[in-house]
Amino acid sequence: MNTLNIPKTLVLDKPIDAHVHLRDGAILAGTANATARQFGAAIIMPNLKPPITTVAQALVYHNAIMAVLPQNFATLFKPYMCLYLTEHTTADEVQRVADNFTDTGQVIGFKLYPAGATTNSDAGVRDLLAHCDTALNAMQRLNIPLLVHGEVTDPNVDLFDREAVFIDRVMLPLRAAYPALKVVFEHITTLQAAHYVRDAPANEPIAASITPQHLLYNRNAIFTGGLRPHYYCLPVLKREAHRLELLKAATSANPRFFLGTDTAPHAKHLKESACGCAGCYTSFHALELYATAFESVGALNQLNAFASQHASDFYGIPKPTGTVTLQRQNWTIPDTVEVAGTAIVPLAAGDTLAWKMV
Repeated sequence: MNTLNIPKTLVLDKPIDAHVHLRDGAILAGTANATARQFGAAIIMPNLKPPITTVAQALVYHNAIMAVLPQNFATLFKPYMCLYLTEHTTADEVQRVADNFTDTGQVIGFKLYPAGATTNSDAGVRDLLAHCDTALNAMQRLNIPLLVHGEVTDPNVDLFDREAVFIDRVMLPLRAAYPALKVVFEHITTLQAAHYVRDAPANEPIAASITPQHLLYNRNAIFTGGLRPHYYCLPVLKREAHRLELLKAATSANPRFFLGTDTAPHAKHLKESACGCAGCYTSFHALELYATAFESVGALNQLNAFASQHASDFYGIPKPTGTVTLQRQNWTIPDTVEVAGTAIVPLAAGDTLAWKMV
């Protein structure tokens, strides 16, 4: 790349993070503030303990988030809540989501966790089409999005193939049965998923979010120089061929692809344990990571649309007001960040980035 053509500053419309885990309890203030510092809006995941399954619970969580933000963030940041889809979700609850979205725009959709697929997914769905038809029919009728963690949990399917198999076993039948259902294929990790979303018919309401770790790293990162648990997330990092296809999709200007960090804070000692938790913490430096990925293929001019426009267009939510500025400046990602007295290791801790938010 010709470094003479790289700008010294990069000004973005205030971005939207379409996939955030803020957790709850003591660390909520730290995680919420980190996200609100970089983003004007975020879609908040519902896999707490217990999971957020009703609008009433979502509004309590929404108010808790807003309560921990300082005034300068609270007036400029909007959290959008989603509900945890279960096999007992009713059409009435879907209607309550639609009513809330029309009235206040605080609750936006439902999240599908296949049972056992990721952190706090034990209450998830075992058979989507067999057990969730009432909710899915209501969601399609009311134009409520389904946000999908796209992995099968069949123990006979290799971990690295779970997303591709999900397309065949779940996504294709789902789209055939509910062609007008608005679907977000969350945190895609494979070329199969990128191509599936890219090549869907033009009238099919489908999109995908992509994380910074899946744009920057392949599965070698988990094992370079030893086992590196802070690069372990679900869906897991894949081969280099998949990373390159994701990068091509993210930088293609295709409005079906948008930013979603899947930032997932876990205490350092829980990641570095005999059975370490899955998840990468990126809300501390997400935009800097995305800028690094886009710069690697000379596509910084595409970052604004990917980060700040495509998600709002797909979800039908207002674009946040204001801008954020990244400055070309070398800095080192700290080894840990303290959140409510808990040490959390950010993704790529100790590495140097060439972009820093100012």
